Amino acid sequence: MGLSDTQKKEILQKARVIVIIGLSPDSNKSSYQVGEFLLNKGYEIVPIYPRGGEILGKKAYLTLQEAFEALAQRGVQCDIINVFRKSEALEEIMQEILALKNLSSFNAHHLCVWVQLGLHNAKSANLAKEHHIAYEENSCIKLEYLRILESAPEASI
Repeated sequence: MGLSDTQKKEILQKARVIVIIGLSPDSNKSSYQVGEFLLNKGYEIVPIYPRGGEILGKKAYLTLQEAFEALAQRGVQCDIINVFRKSEALEEIMQEILALKNLSSFNAHHLCVWVQLGLHNAKSANLAKEHHIAYEENSCIKLEYLRILESAPEASI
């Protein structure tokens, strides 16, 4: 199911704000490395981490709801939700995303849920499809960025 390269390119080029569920403060973890990469590419990252605190110089929110409320207060919309959690948690995360519908910062037709490499859940993918949310799973956003945006000839970007 996943997104085409054309869709990924458009999403990555238009996105400004990426919420990262499961962003670890441990610089050895892939979620930290991906978050740092995205930050260095000019995206605003919004960490979701169960212990809160600060990660990569950004306030870490305890829940997706809390992060979206903070974005709404600033009049900012989330473009991508990048997920670093176990496959078994994906359906619950998608339910949590769908529960955000009443927030002004939530626009399902604008949102992309990007589930990291090695993670997949058919129920989560089906929920996204039913609610017209762009959904990519078992795919590293950093590797796809490098493959699609940085390996492309300059004229095509």
